[in-house]
Amino acid sequence: METANLAAAHADMSLWALFMQAGWVVKLVMLGLLGASVWTWAMVVDKLISFNKFKRQLDSFEQVFWSGQSLEELYRTLSERQVSGMAAIFVGAMREWKKSFERGARSPIGLQMRIDRAMDVTLARESEVLEARLSSLATIGSAGPFVGLFGTVVGIMTSFQGIAASKSTNLAVVAPGIAEALLATAIGLVAAIPAVIAYNKFSGDAGKLVARMEGFADEFSAILSRQIDERLQPRQAAQ
Repeated sequence: METANLAAAHADMSLWALFMQAGWVVKLVMLGLLGASVWTWAMVVDKLISFNKFKRQLDSFEQVFWSGQSLEELYRTLSERQVSGMAAIFVGAMREWKKSFERGARSPIGLQMRIDRAMDVTLARESEVLEARLSSLATIGSAGPFVGLFGTVVGIMTSFQGIAASKSTNLAVVAPGIAEALLATAIGLVAAIPAVIAYNKFSGDAGKLVARMEGFADEFSAILSRQIDERLQPRQAAQ
């Protein structure tokens, strides 16, 4: 008889049994945290794929850009397709360069400022793409344990109400309620820990990619600055 009771008690302490025995508030908390955990892992997979693709695009563009191909030819090739990263910065700068000379630009300083501003705008846009939805990982990582703790508090309150109603402090009566309450905190940690790790990793990766694009923008700005001097100085001297 005692063996049967022990087996029944063990079955009642399974995760599924604890979930089913929990109150509706605790169940909603658990389901919400499980949904957040699924979202976190979906974000991890999506960012791993997109960041690796972005890195390959940067490597490919740098190889082509420093191969010695003329800027005009490279611009004609890239302007006909949808580009991102360094290629987008290059196309934005070259588009402003060509527009300015077509309109008869005379001030080297003004032209350089417009080109730099065009690259800054494109760089900011590319940075936003890299950092998109990372804030949701930070939110899950910071709020997940507290949401789980809320479920635990509600579960323990319900458990104590059950103890008061049964007028018994027997461990067999107390343990299931406490266990189902603590399960909410455990699920909160399961959702939050991967989210924090993923956020820190992808934030660092995004920072490195942005730094690479900023370095290219500075180098390309210097290249265009020299070409501006070569084009505008003879024109100014003739005037």
